[in-house]
Amino acid sequence: MKILLFNMGHTQETYLKEGMAQYEKRIRHYIPFETVYLSTPKSGRNQPEVHRENEGKVLLTALEQVDLPILLDERGKTMSSPEFAKFLQQGMNKGKKSMGFVIGGPYGFSNQVYQAVTEMISLSGMTFPHQLIRLVFLEQLYRAFTIIKGESYHHE
Repeated sequence: MKILLFNMGHTQETYLKEGMAQYEKRIRHYIPFETVYLSTPKSGRNQPEVHRENEGKVLLTALEQVDLPILLDERGKTMSSPEFAKFLQQGMNKGKKSMGFVIGGPYGFSNQVYQAVTEMISLSGMTFPHQLIRLVFLEQLYRAFTIIKGESYHHE
């Protein structure tokens, strides 16, 4: 299985890029992994609904390449790190070729994107900048693999 992380637009802050690179390297120790940056449509930037719809079209096209798309969204299921590790293991056990986690842009997802997926996970009830959540998610993905492998990174 391959895991992909889809992001709308590129990460701008150097400190986030450096942190993400560290966790991406660690994750690749366990599984094929790729971070995918999707181009943010230029139209509708000052109109949240139009922008969401335009980003949604880009996301739906990108998600055609994954077998199991999962939105990272505040409306998704909350879980502990061990529960996320179990979720991840169950996803890998389904025999799919790829699992794609999706971080939306600053306005979230369009209704079409919500309708196209069956899985949604919330990383927190709080709101975070979409670029920061990339690093937070990568750390949790790495932590999940250390839990699956029984390594000592995660402490209860």
